[in-house]
Amino acid sequence: MRKKELMRKTSETDVKISLNLDGNGRSDVSTGIEFFDHMLNSFARHSFFDLEVKAEGDTGVDDHHTVEDVGILLGDVFKEAIGDKRGIKRMSHAIVPMDDALATVAVDVSGRSYSVMNFKFKKSKVGDLSTENVEHFFESFANSARININARVEGENDHHQIEALFKAFARALSDASRVEHDTIPSTKGVL
Repeated sequence: MRKKELMRKTSETDVKISLNLDGNGRSDVSTGIEFFDHMLNSFARHSFFDLEVKAEGDTGVDDHHTVEDVGILLGDVFKEAIGDKRGIKRMSHAIVPMDDALATVAVDVSGRSYSVMNFKFKKSKVGDLSTENVEHFFESFANSARININARVEGENDHHQIEALFKAFARALSDASRVEHDTIPSTKGVL
């Protein structure tokens, strides 16, 4: 089973995440940031990964530390669960519409971290999530998972844009993680 559970405790947050890459899209998420919970539940549903996230953070200060540490730990858990990457498809992309919004996300589970984000939001917050932390979540995930993420979204409604991004990320990462053969998908022989 490609499954892992990890914890991360700092003076600002206490996070525990369990991830099963071969799941059914079940989720149990509680971060103290309701809109972020909604996005992580959507990520699990559309990736078909089973995901449990329990996070307590200094949300009285703001949502930055919690979003960042969830992104870091989720990336760590993904990296551990995917293992040596033997047989995975490795690269994939998804294009997801949501009403007025259209998100495109491409990923490469390459062992090299890089993120390119092309989006701007009109509001500073959607619900209780600071929109500036959307980019920070994806960057934190890419850095700790050691993957490439290239994401863009356009649209009029910030909620729709963010949700389309999380759904496209879920579909692309799920497809890239799919086992198709029994070799390492690299001319180097290692990822």
